[in-house]
Amino acid sequence: MKKLLIILILTASFIIPGSFCLAQNRKIDSLLSLLKLEKPDTNKVIQLYNLTNEFRIAGDFEKGLNIGAEALELAQKLDFKNGIAQTNNNIGNIYLGKADYPRALEYYLKALKLDEVQKNKKGLTNCLGNIGNVYWIQGDYPKALDYYLKALKVAEELKEKKVISRHLGNIGNVYIQLHDFPKTLDYYFKALKLDEELKNKNGVARHFSNIGVVYMDQADYPKALQCFLKVLNMKEELGDKNGVANTLGNIGSLYTKTGKFKEAEKYLKKAIAIDEAIGSLDYLMQTEEYLSNLYDSIGRYKESLIYYKKSIALKDTLFSQENKKQLIRKEMNFEFDKKETATKAEHDKEMAVAEAEKKKQKIIIWSVIAGLLLVIVFAGFVFRSLRITRKQKNIIEFQKNEVDKQKEIVEKQKEKIVDSITYAQRIQQSILMEESEIQKYLPECFIYFQPKDIVSGDFYWCSKVIDKIIIAAVDCTGHGVPGAFMSMIGNTLLNQIVNEKHITKPSEILRHLNLGVYEALHQKKDGAISDDGMDIALCCIDYKNNEVQFAGQNPLYVLSDRKIEVIKGDIYGIGGGGMMAKMHDPLKKVFANHVIPLKKGMSIYLSTDGYLDQFGGSDRKKFGTQRFKDLLLNNLHLNMQKQKELIASAHDEWKGRTVQIDDVLVIGIEI
Repeated sequence: MKKLLIILILTASFIIPGSFCLAQNRKIDSLLSLLKLEKPDTNKVIQLYNLTNEFRIAGDFEKGLNIGAEALELAQKLDFKNGIAQTNNNIGNIYLGKADYPRALEYYLKALKLDEVQKNKKGLTNCLGNIGNVYWIQGDYPKALDYYLKALKVAEELKEKKVISRHLGNIGNVYIQLHDFPKTLDYYFKALKLDEELKNKNGVARHFSNIGVVYMDQADYPKALQCFLKVLNMKEELGDKNGVANTLGNIGSLYTKTGKFKEAEKYLKKAIAIDEAIGSLDYLMQTEEYLSNLYDSIGRYKESLIYYKKSIALKDTLFSQENKKQLIRKEMNFEFDKKETATKAEHDKEMAVAEAEKKKQKIIIWSVIAGLLLVIVFAGFVFRSLRITRKQKNIIEFQKNEVDKQKEIVEKQKEKIVDSITYAQRIQQSILMEESEIQKYLPECFIYFQPKDIVSGDFYWCSKVIDKIIIAAVDCTGHGVPGAFMSMIGNTLLNQIVNEKHITKPSEILRHLNLGVYEALHQKKDGAISDDGMDIALCCIDYKNNEVQFAGQNPLYVLSDRKIEVIKGDIYGIGGGGMMAKMHDPLKKVFANHVIPLKKGMSIYLSTDGYLDQFGGSDRKKFGTQRFKDLLLNNLHLNMQKQKELIASAHDEWKGRTVQIDDVLVIGIEI
């Protein structure tokens, strides 16, 4: 779904009426003229950060960043805190337009910190809303909604209708991603009503655009088109290039859905022309996806694939693990800075007490001097008081040093946590066989492996023993770091059972694996701490005897003669202490061994439950077994690598902006 956030630059290949840019250029020229008359004071800072915002709206990001840097430098020199906060916020908006989300969040958090200290509610509501935008783009809708609601609360305290309207619209944007259309329209129409009362054409255009998107999702295309055309006219009058590009993309997408392919191509190419000129990667990614869908609909598959690959490449750039790590670091730094500020405030309070104590001592000393007869009496008292003051000063200095040490320790700990998890990923990846290595044994096969976090609780394993090939898809308890620990145990045990003991019968492999997990995690004793385990689908492909043997908990999918058979596994998994150990004695647990005769053209598929359990689609339901079976059957005629691509794209399309809930692993083999 199209995002409604950032500003775009006009490209020379797309001709727009002269009135489109006239108002914007006049504003910029007017501000530049005023700057020549301004002295280096707070008024100049205000003109500079206003100019930063106008360059952002005009789509000239580089000039905006240069002017923003000048405004920031002057504001810091003047110690103009409100100016520093506003400029940081405007620079954050520019980085958001450039789709540099970690840098945008960095500047928003700087502005938020200053606004909190200054108790500047107007700045606070803007910053909270902008931070919500960053998380919305990244698909973290619960966190985005949290920031939007905080921003709305502050705006309502200020009784700022224009700001309230903007936040209501953003909350609607969250609910549309959650496919709650009644709530979405409720928030959009509330926002629209406020902006119509204020005669805020920009806000009215934004809300009509959002409402049009909802109508398009509900297949009410006439109403959607009516909204989009109205928005396009308003955006051109306002000189809002960002809005024009966004609306062109929405109209192009709508024409694709209604079969007006020629008009769709025209509008989408105009939108891409603007996107490419400005370097707005976020919009470019979405518009290229729209164009890929169009070409796919009219059978121009080669062009569809080109734009699909471009869109996926940009998606990988914008939503990479490194981007997520940087966002985490920015927020961790912000939280630490808040604690540090509170500590510094406490330190300043103690210093003030000490300073007051020093003044008190001076009064005592001068009083003693004035009363010469009392000098001897008070001399000891003064000496004692001075010693206490010196001791207090030493204590305060010690506390300051301790705070600095703690800050350094926390910084190092944060870096170590992120770096160590990333390094653990390298270790885990080095243990897993490359797909190309497995293809030496099984030329027609694929491995689709998509961890939820940096490291994974799912893993795959393959080995050749004499003339038999053993392959497994394993789902360990949990995901992330805990799951990765379990995957190391499982990988080690499988190596021992198959490669060292040469056990190749699947049911026997599982029996030994089950006992190995119970031993490794000490799950047999009463009160065992760990109840962790794993679910597995394991096959032995025996070309000599012309058969496949299977055992496991996750099912095996067998495709032959354009029919699919699902061979279900056992109800209990590998390992698991506590109640599971009492119900199924690990020493007596027996696993079923299924034998399937090999046929020409047969394919088999092994999968963990992450693919089937992923929420998505218009109703936010699980992908489910039936859709998975249909996907396999519909693409059976394709080679394994093409099937892998389609399985990956189906998962991404189903998931959309919904958060991935589990590790994903699918293995396909053509016998």
